[in-house]
Amino acid sequence: MYQFMSNLPKQRLPWVLLALTGMGLEASALFFQYVMELSPCVLCVYERVAMMGIIIAGLVGAIAPANPVMRFSGFALWFISAGYSLSLAIEHVDIQLNPSPFSTCDFFPNFPTWAPLHEWAPWLFNPTGFCDEISWQFLSYTMPQWLIVTSSIYLAVAAIVFSCHITGLIKSAK
Repeated sequence: MYQFMSNLPKQRLPWVLLALTGMGLEASALFFQYVMELSPCVLCVYERVAMMGIIIAGLVGAIAPANPVMRFSGFALWFISAGYSLSLAIEHVDIQLNPSPFSTCDFFPNFPTWAPLHEWAPWLFNPTGFCDEISWQFLSYTMPQWLIVTSSIYLAVAAIVFSCHITGLIKSAK
């Protein structure tokens, strides 16, 4: 099992699966927005950006999984994106469960001037909802609570695979 986990990052399929899971979550976000007519808030939009990072991480790793630079770039982006997603989801849950007039989110996204995603792809990155609004639940969990679960799984899998991979590299170098 350990050897299997150690060699996973050197194969293309696991990286493609990582990208596909991110694409599935992005597709479900678009389903919620355009089919179920649930308006995304600013934090939802930022969470979409984090999920795009997961997709890009999978694609970077899939380009050349045998190349250590591409593999470690994919891991770095995977960790950063999953951590960012988890941080945003925790903040979002706090706003939803502990509403306060002093703790709100912006109505307009704060993207850098060199990457105004809400202007380039408003159908994906333009927020129209409010962060404290709970408009959907599944098994008594809100969407940001499910993102905490999802992001935690992404981080845990990244940590397990990365640590097995590094340990395998160290053992093979001896």
